[in-house]
Order: sequence, then structure tokens, then C-alpha cells
Amino acid sequence: MSVRLFLLPLLGGVLVPAALLPETVTAKTLADPAAVFAPLTLPDAPNAYRSGSGLPGPQYWQNRTDYVIHSRIDTQAHVLHGSETVTYSNNSPEALDVLWLQLDQNIYRADTRSAIGAVASSHNLAGNHTDGMVIEHVSVVQGGREVDVTPLISDTRMQLTLPRTIDPHGVAFVKIDWHYTLPGPWGGRTAVTPTREGDIYEVAQWYPRLSVYDDRRGWNTLPYLGQEFFLEYGSFDYSVTVPWNYTLVGSGALLNPEQVLTPVERNRLAQAAQSDARVMIRTLDDITDPKSHLKQSGEVTWHYAMRNTRDVAFAASPAFVWDAARINLPPIVPWANYHPVPRFAMSVYPREGIGPHGWDRSTDYVKHAIEYFSSQWFEYPWPNAVNLGGHGAGMEYPGIVFDGMSDRDPELFWITTHELGHGWFPMIVGTDERRNAFMDEGFNTFIDVYASDHFNNGEFAPKRDSEFAPKTGNPAQDIVPVLTDPDAPVLMTAADSVSEKYRHSVTYFKGAYGLKLLREQILGPVRFDAAFRRYISEWSFKHPSPSDFFRLMSSEAGEDLGWFWRGWYFTNAAPDYALGDIHHDAGKPVTVQVRNYGALPLPVLLRAEYADGKSEEIRIPTEAWRQGSDIVVSLPVHDGLKAVTLDPDHVIPDVDRSDNRIAVTP
Repeated sequence: MSVRLFLLPLLGGVLVPAALLPETVTAKTLADPAAVFAPLTLPDAPNAYRSGSGLPGPQYWQNRTDYVIHSRIDTQAHVLHGSETVTYSNNSPEALDVLWLQLDQNIYRADTRSAIGAVASSHNLAGNHTDGMVIEHVSVVQGGREVDVTPLISDTRMQLTLPRTIDPHGVAFVKIDWHYTLPGPWGGRTAVTPTREGDIYEVAQWYPRLSVYDDRRGWNTLPYLGQEFFLEYGSFDYSVTVPWNYTLVGSGALLNPEQVLTPVERNRLAQAAQSDARVMIRTLDDITDPKSHLKQSGEVTWHYAMRNTRDVAFAASPAFVWDAARINLPPIVPWANYHPVPRFAMSVYPREGIGPHGWDRSTDYVKHAIEYFSSQWFEYPWPNAVNLGGHGAGMEYPGIVFDGMSDRDPELFWITTHELGHGWFPMIVGTDERRNAFMDEGFNTFIDVYASDHFNNGEFAPKRDSEFAPKTGNPAQDIVPVLTDPDAPVLMTAADSVSEKYRHSVTYFKGAYGLKLLREQILGPVRFDAAFRRYISEWSFKHPSPSDFFRLMSSEAGEDLGWFWRGWYFTNAAPDYALGDIHHDAGKPVTVQVRNYGALPLPVLLRAEYADGKSEEIRIPTEAWRQGSDIVVSLPVHDGLKAVTLDPDHVIPDVDRSDNRIAVTP
């Protein structure tokens, strides 16, 4: 028997001659190998600071910022008062005549750049504004001499002209007194949210923060329009004074538990340090019992510290239920001259969050995220991980994340895991997410996918939320509308230029799925995981660029991936394979014509099914398309061919599957 088949487009499930197709159907064009596999020139050329292998170069440098902050919340006026001293270390080879700082709270001003049409978000809703960050006094100490400085404030940035330059490897001390009104629940990333037992203060992006000065751009001074941030690393010693009946949790380790916690609370924490199940530190009954606090009047100052971090945040409220369990990682020294302390997974939330499908399970999610990401990628470097149930901003900070008190499974699991995953991207690997959001949101969403598979035998798998495969749970299917949308931005688009319409589908979903394709379809888990771990380790607490990532993954994995970087990150290219002629002569090998119409030729599986129930599979590598986009694949001799299918398991995002299968009838 000789069978010769030609695949034509389907109308109503019936094969029709091409001449009878409607005029609106346009013929597809084969991909151009010269364009697909052209050499890729990355944006940043290698130099002494950043090597061609994607590693930090031999002369890589990075400035450092160390903070001492004293603050107080006026809970009557909702005003946060603060004073800080910043030790700024200029590790660059250049003398600096100015310093630039970020004043994120100015985003709440009525005259901020983001308030007028630029970025639609909760912080700039009509009628809801504050005076922003009020700078009371600034001085700079250099060479033992303190000089007052008049700041120049421009939107969400502040420039300080220095009394004298900071020489290479020099140090200056900046002192700033400030205050601002905390926005209400509409504030988004920082908020005051009422609950039955009192207000919850979610305080973040709360102090004047030094901007990054680096080898790529000098001062990084993009205005804050709502799209994340970019910060230097250093250590933080901070204290917050609140009313006596408030519980306060924050980034890092609590240094004065004896001054703020009762013996009962300290004993419960000691129990939690030995327990994989949550231990209640403050119960619902404690909230309404004044004796559950160390003091019954006045104010209390909570003292925290965190080493080697880019930021800190905290939350305070009289309404907090508080539970904790141990993180199974080695004890850590929280601060100079302190003994090692155990590490805790913690959750704080109001009465409104309690429930077996709600925040009763939060600490289990926290514990799993920290332990799983530590074992899989890089060990968590800080003392505690705290999940706050409050306004629901869904926002991450080192050591603490802000989630919604009304979140429930599986949404609570996914949001908790996602926000804590940001501990790795961008808190450990300090990318510039104000420009390259996919290295923040996309990378983090990628590791979240596997965390969903891992938790409790896949209880919440597959990950299927607004961030990843939202419609079916199959990313290969759900990503197609993005790849075929002519208006969809590419991943390399600056964060502030990506509209809300595409923020999740492109930055999160496409950003994550690209790594999943790279791991599962191109490199394989062994090569990918080794290279990705190397990337995290080498760039931990540093500032990699997209080019650094692309180069390191290509070099470390031993693969020329220029075609993939171009197709997935610099364009919205997609796979589009099709079957053509099939020749099946009895006693001879089957030959199958395969065509490539897509500019992203991912490896693809071809499966032949036979009448006796057996099948044959051939994996067509990307290299098959380097010289042409029309090839013939031979299968072993096997009579009784029933069907041939490309990508039968739908693991690649082929944008047109109508021509991926031919059924053979005798």
C-alpha cells in the first residue's frame, strides 16, 4: 500500500482543496533561517565590570548604603515621623559631587507626575492625596565636619549637592529629618486599614532612600510612577515607636524582645522555634486583653535590624493575631555582637483573616516557600519571613510581604508564595525592576510554578492565577493570545511603558513561561538548574543586567541561545509548525514533511501512531531549521500508519495547531 497525503487547511473538519478556500485565508510564509539565527548583539558590551561569560567582571564595583533610622507613628494623625543617618560608601572609581535619593511618598501628592494620566493605579485616585514626604532638615558629614544642605526635590527624587566630592572609596554621612502622612486604604503599597479591633499600618517605601549609582548609567533616577524600585545593599538598624497596645513585625530580627514582648509571648516564640506546626504567639483572646501586653499605657519602641539587604518594611496594629513556626535552616547571627537566633515563619492578621481556608494556613505556606526555594535555588539569608494579612496590596519587601486579609485558598497560597519568592528576585538578585520588570516578576513567577507543584503533593497545582496560565492552567495554550497580539509589548520594554492590560500577561506570565520553556524544552532541568543556580549565586546582592543573564545562561549551559533570547525577549516570536506530505510505502520508512513558519523554532516532538497501538517519536531539534524551513523526517519501517502529530502533548506554544496532525485512513 502506498499512501501520499497533503495537509490542507480544515473547514468544518473536512479537507478541502486550497483553490476552494475563502479569499480571507492568507497563505503562511516559511520562516527565514538567516533572520531567526542571525547573531544577536546584546545591549551591554562586556567590559572589566561585566564579563562576556555573564559573570561579574574582575573590576565589578557597587556602592553601599547603611541606615540607622528612628521613627514614631502618630496614630491620631496617621503621621510617621523619622530621622535617619545614612552611611554612603562610594566604591566606584569616580568622584561624586551629588547624591540622589528616592522620595517614594511623593507619589501621593496631587502634583506628582503619576497623578495626571500616566499610570492608573490606586495611589492616584481622584481626591486622595497627601503632602508627600516633608523634608525637615538635611546635613552631610564629611571629614568630621557637618554641613547643612538644601535639598533639590523633583517629583519623587531629591538631589543633595555635597559640600565636597566623595572621592573613590570615600564615605559620607547623610542625616535627614522627615515626616509624612500615611495614606488610607487607597494607598496601595503603604496603607492604614481599619479593622474591627483597630487600624493596621502597612509601612513601606517609608524613608528617603539612596538611588543606585552604577557602571551602566551612573545615577539611576527614573521617577517613581508605581512600578517597583531599584536600590543599593547595606545594613539597617531601625526602631519604631508605637502605642503600648500595638504589635509590630518587620524586616529582619527583633533585637529587644524583652522590652516589647511579655514572658508569655517570648515563651511561645521559644516553642515555635522547635515546632514545624504553627504556635500561637498572640491569640484572638489576647487582642482584647490589655494584660496581654507588656505595658498598659504610653508607648513602646520596637527595635529591628537586618543585614545585607536593599530595603526594610514593617507592619503595626493592635488587631494582630500572630502565629509562628520554625524555618528548618541553620540559626543566623542577626547583628554584630549577637548570638545566632532561630529562624521563624510568621503570620500576622486580624480577626477578619481567621479561618481554616484562610490565614490559619498562612504560616504553612510561608514555611514551605522559604524552605523549598532555599533547597532548590539559594539559601534564604535573613532571620525571619513574615506574611501580613492587611489591605491586600500583594507587595513584597525583604523579610516581610503584604497580602490581603480576605485571601483564601488557593489564592492565599499563590500570593504568599509569589510575594515571598521575591525574596530571591529582586531582593537577593538585585535587578533593576523599574526598567526590566521581567527579571523581577517573571523570574519569581517561574519559581512559583514549581513551588505549586511541590506543596502538599500538588494541592494547588498547577499554578493558575492572573500571573500564570489564567484560563486553562496550560501555559502553552494560554500564552498564544499574547504571542499573536500585535499590540503586546515585548519583555524588554521598560516597566513604566507596559500598560496594565499587559502587565500580568507579558511581564509575569510570558516572563515566567520563557524560563519554563528554556528549562523543560531546550536545556533540560539538569543543565538549566545548574546554570540558574550559578546565576543566582554569582549575582546575589549585586545588580545584573538582562545581558548578564543572557550571557551567563548561554555560557554556563553550553548552548548558543541567541535565537531564543531574540525571539522570546526582544520580539514576540512564536513557534508555528505544520505537517506537509506524508509518504508511506509498505516495507519502507515513512517520510514526513515538516514546515516551520514561526520565528521561534523550539524543539518539537513528532509522533507517529500505528494500527497495532504502537507509536514512534522523533524530537526535531532547533538546529534542524538553520539552513531551511522545509525538511523531511524519516521514521522506521512500520506498517499500519494511523496518524502523525506535531507536539502531541501541547508543551510548546504553537500558534496554529490546525495543521499539526494528519489522520491516515486506509
